Amino acid sequence: MQHLFYNLYDLAVAPFADFLFMRRALVSSLALALGAAPLGVLLTLRRMSLFGEALSHAILPGVALGFMFFGLSAIAMTVGGLLAGMLVAAVSGLVSRATVLREDASLAALYLVSLALGVMLVSRRGSQLDLLHILFGSALGVDASGLTLVAGVATVTVAALALLYRAFLLESFDPAYLQSASGRKAAVVQQGFLLLVVLNLVAGFQTLGTLMAVGIMMLPAVSARLWHDSLPAQMLNAVAQAAVASYVGLLLSYHLDTASGPTVIVCAGSLYALSLLCAPRGWLPNLRKPQFS
Repeated sequence: MQHLFYNLYDLAVAPFADFLFMRRALVSSLALALGAAPLGVLLTLRRMSLFGEALSHAILPGVALGFMFFGLSAIAMTVGGLLAGMLVAAVSGLVSRATVLREDASLAALYLVSLALGVMLVSRRGSQLDLLHILFGSALGVDASGLTLVAGVATVTVAALALLYRAFLLESFDPAYLQSASGRKAAVVQQGFLLLVVLNLVAGFQTLGTLMAVGIMMLPAVSARLWHDSLPAQMLNAVAQAAVASYVGLLLSYHLDTASGPTVIVCAGSLYALSLLCAPRGWLPNLRKPQFS
């Protein structure tokens, strides 16, 4: 029994107890889960799941410009990514209002151009390793400033969700009513929610990279919808799944010597697959329901 205990300790606890970089990676990943996963639930509620994917690519040129001028500075790349994400979202909305293109079509075009431009800028100034770091992240390389950034974004996100929960909910279910009832405040709510999404994607690239950051936002959120009907329960479930995926993913990354960001997302995808099978709205429970002709 004692031997088994020590084996479990070495497997599941020792990496975080022995190494500071593992503790930083875990704390930053858990903070990201706390802030990003509830936003993913709201995005799925609005049927905007792919919107987060597009924005996660759209921040890359800003991140690349911050890298070109200031190197691997968390603050510079964060500010650049935030400005780029908000600019792409604003331009896509402007294009949809001025042309026959819908916003999702214009956003798809802009994020593809943004992704290509960002890769071109990073490869022009940095090495192949820098490009991989920005695209796929390195949770095991999070420093004190990066940890502070992710924790700060998570704190702001949780506070904003607590204060504006009803407004976000109403804007998700009936934006026309919110517009008629509050006028310009509706635009503030919409832009505020968009800002939170971009902030969490920018914070996520510190640990998961610009290509992987949206995974910890959307995969747990989609899985949570299979388990619960109520929105608060979905948010709690999404946070829990994101936290479990982060913990298990970091352990697997450490023991198997794999890239930390993609490993975390694969763990989140595994929980999604499990939810598809076993959740109350999943395949197996629906298979057991009696079929009436």
